[in-house]
Amino acid sequence: MTERELDAAGVTDPALREAYRHCRRLNARHGRTYFLATRLLPVERRPAVHALYGFARWADDIVDALGTGADTARRDAGLAALERELEQGLRDGESAEPVVRALADTARRYRIDHAHFADFMAAMRSDLVVTDYADYAALRRYMHGSAAVIGLQMLPVLGTVTDRETAAPHAAALGVAFQLTNFLRDVGEDLDRGRVYLPADLLAAHGVDRERLRWSRDTGRRDPRITSALRAFERLTRGVYRQAVPGLAMLEPVSRPCIRTAFVLYGGILDAVAEDGYAVLHRRSVVPRRRRAVVAADGLARVAAARLRARPAAAREPGGVPLTDAGPVGPRTVEEVA
Repeated sequence: MTERELDAAGVTDPALREAYRHCRRLNARHGRTYFLATRLLPVERRPAVHALYGFARWADDIVDALGTGADTARRDAGLAALERELEQGLRDGESAEPVVRALADTARRYRIDHAHFADFMAAMRSDLVVTDYADYAALRRYMHGSAAVIGLQMLPVLGTVTDRETAAPHAAALGVAFQLTNFLRDVGEDLDRGRVYLPADLLAAHGVDRERLRWSRDTGRRDPRITSALRAFERLTRGVYRQAVPGLAMLEPVSRPCIRTAFVLYGGILDAVAEDGYAVLHRRSVVPRRRRAVVAADGLARVAAARLRARPAAAREPGGVPLTDAGPVGPRTVEEVA
């Protein structure tokens, strides 16, 4: 599948092809939900999404994975080195770092605003020193660089049927909604890293603070005040999803199944958290595999319909099955994607 994606995207340079493969492996390993949705994109657009995700994942790993054994100065140096590579890559298209090489090529092909990458790196640097947020406004300022710009980077790859400026706020909202979902799911893991992304004023409104969260995490005991705060954060997150909804219809039809699938799957994480009794301080809530498969099947059906409408009637196999990049819609395909 990788070679077909690269061939369709017109990536011919061997080193660049390997850079894109590297990004795809990062996507497959670390972003299961996102990777699943990406499989529903037209084949020629998938490498670009892998590059965007791979870069974001690499920067995040410097902040988090190195954090297990590296002090702030070392992590800051790692981000600074990545930022230098990024600036060079965006300037001349060359980099010794595979994720930067692929990202620079994607930025050039799709004319992605370089300011989005600068804003993202600024948010990553703030993660080295900022460990909590006084209110939602402060959290939103952080998420502009850590999440909203990801949606804005994606827009040129996905394509729109409106002007990009009209779709941009909804794309940014979807990036924020996805990150808020991750914040809720990962409350316990983030706390272990020394971070609390739930706004302090929201927690305080329910009688909760960092020490109360730490107590629950360490003892495994529940507190109805914590549950109430987490439920309020879920409601806030669902409100951001509603802000993103109008943007789905603004995307090119062949891209909508991908983003709709991501929308449904990430929303399913919120459902899983609620069904699990908001026990995120003690375990990670996951969307059941069967539910993921059902969503994937729906996405594949939508892909087939969208691409069939976009092709002349002659572009069919003799048996009448549409020739789609996603392949025939059936149990085996769903299992492979899910």
